[in-house]
Amino acid sequence: MNPWIYILVMAAATYAVRILPLILIRGEIKNRTVRSFLYYVPYATLSVMTVPAIIEATRTPWAGTAALVIGIVLAARGAGLLKVAVACCLAALIVEALII
Repeated sequence: MNPWIYILVMAAATYAVRILPLILIRGEIKNRTVRSFLYYVPYATLSVMTVPAIIEATRTPWAGTAALVIGIVLAARGAGLLKVAVACCLAALIVEALII
């Protein structure tokens, strides 16, 4: 097939996703459920893209999973970004050293 067809279809789909809400929704959204859903969409999208990358970034998925769990626990307890990042790196290194 001609690659230009694929590029045009992709461009149309990308454009449609961005322009349809502007065309279909003119006023302020007053529905609480829809507003709540739209509020969490960026967080869900970021999580869907980030979590698999964290797990697959190491040689073994166990090291990535350990780093993810340590990061979640420390962040939930209020640790700062630097502490969480250092702890995650150390967890991944330790688990990889133990496994490999």
